[in-house]
Amino acid sequence: MNAHDTVTRKNRKKKHNTFPKPAAIAIFWGLGLILAIVLLNHHNPLADQATENMKKISGCVLIAFTCIIFALFYEGLTTIPIELFQSRKLIWKLAKNDFKKRYAGSYLGVVWAMAQPVVTVIMYWIVFDRVFDTRSQLVASGVEVPYVLYLTAGLVPWFYFTEALTQGTMALLEYNYLVKKVVFNISILPIIKVIAATFIHVFFVCILLIVAIGYGYYPSIYTLQIFYYSFCLMLLVLAMSYFTCAIVVFIRDLQQVIAIALQIGMWATPILWDISMLGTDSMKALFKLNPMVYIVNGYRSAIYEELWFWEHFYSSTYFWIFTISLFCIGTLIFRKLRVHFADVL
Repeated sequence: MNAHDTVTRKNRKKKHNTFPKPAAIAIFWGLGLILAIVLLNHHNPLADQATENMKKISGCVLIAFTCIIFALFYEGLTTIPIELFQSRKLIWKLAKNDFKKRYAGSYLGVVWAMAQPVVTVIMYWIVFDRVFDTRSQLVASGVEVPYVLYLTAGLVPWFYFTEALTQGTMALLEYNYLVKKVVFNISILPIIKVIAATFIHVFFVCILLIVAIGYGYYPSIYTLQIFYYSFCLMLLVLAMSYFTCAIVVFIRDLQQVIAIALQIGMWATPILWDISMLGTDSMKALFKLNPMVYIVNGYRSAIYEELWFWEHFYSSTYFWIFTISLFCIGTLIFRKLRVHFADVL
């Protein structure tokens, strides 16, 4: 480490410590306490009492775990968010350049990014709706919407998740020449990839809305929740990307593991099927541990179910606690390992 790097780190540390640590920890613990109280006092008379108690206990454990991690690793956890905020203009510029560069040199350009997902939706619709008549099974489970709309509402967030996670994982490897520059803030690289993937996601959300309108489901006040669930999905994949992009530098096989995991996750998430098809409440609770279940069901709620996200109280609470905890772990690992990135790459 040279003198310039040392000075740069000291200057960054001074900027990061502008907000008092005890006050920040007290605020975070206060918010956690409020959330725990709301969680314990929430009651759904239609729910199974044993299942509801399990959800409350699990939620309180996750809240306590997150608060403890935040208190123990305050400086490490706040470093990257502050760096991202300070570099927001550069991030936006590099994200646009990354999106343009990805399809430069081909005649159809960005059309290729849209063609494969569209073909995938059409093929799934033909196979599962026309050939295997999955539509009748969904109707039996209580889903009344056209299958193509149901399918599209599930695949649109999944496409974004797979694209952003795959690109975010490879961010440091792709921009290895920037990683080796002392003065460049490499913590912005994963979010650049995630934002670049968001551009295509916006297009597919528009396609989803067109499909919904075609079947008589016109935009309403509930449709605005698309912005909320897209933001949730972006934070989730960003949290995962900080972890995976740091590990893949040292273990290149991780990208193959992620590809297999995404294939499994496609079928473990209720995209082609509905979670109400599961027989027991314990099986449903097990599958709901997958945070993408919350996102996929959220997109459907925003498009045609006309349900607000706070009506899924336990699911919303679990998702945010899980995502914040994952972001804490991912950024800590990234910060711990980034001093070795340049040597390995």
